[in-house]
Amino acid sequence: MPQPSLRELLDPATTALVTQECQGGVIGPQAGLPLLADEARREAVPNIATLLDAARAADVTVVHCLIQRRADGRGSNTNARLFAAGNSFTADLTPGSSGASVLPELGPRDTDLVLTRTHGVGPMCGTDLDSVLRNLGVKTIVGVGVSVNVAITNFVMDAVNRGYQFVLPRDAVSGYPREYADSIIDNTLSLLATVTRSSAVVDVWNGLK
Repeated sequence: MPQPSLRELLDPATTALVTQECQGGVIGPQAGLPLLADEARREAVPNIATLLDAARAADVTVVHCLIQRRADGRGSNTNARLFAAGNSFTADLTPGSSGASVLPELGPRDTDLVLTRTHGVGPMCGTDLDSVLRNLGVKTIVGVGVSVNVAITNFVMDAVNRGYQFVLPRDAVSGYPREYADSIIDNTLSLLATVTRSSAVVDVWNGLK
């Protein structure tokens, strides 16, 4: 069966733009992984901002998925080295803090949805994302944010396992080192998602006006 075109995939009525951990404590000034944050701010964050503007103008659903932690860590994962490393970060991810909030340049706007989790490595675990998207009739997810190393890769696989089409603008996601992230996109995620660039997504949505 031939794959649908990008224009068919990006129908505003059935598409959601979902940001993953685009928040102060991950890619902002308080970032626990500054090298990843620097890489994200170099290219991905400006492109995400452009995608968000185009999505809102085209009435595409926008959802921000955030990670947060209680100050005492209760209820959050402890079963992998990733989580143990996170305990050493100085980033404040407590609910309501700037570290646990969307980067100001990205939102949230009044029409955006914000979902949080305290558990898991990706936005489809520990949130109501799947249920919310199904309630809205979403069939295609445009996923952006960080990191390709873990969360974005997990996001793509979880979404595909649940029957969604996934569009991945490669210049609106980041991982570290950059070459490793590029290799994951080229050799793994390209088999599961429609890999494109943010400008191509923006062109489709702008062309609907």
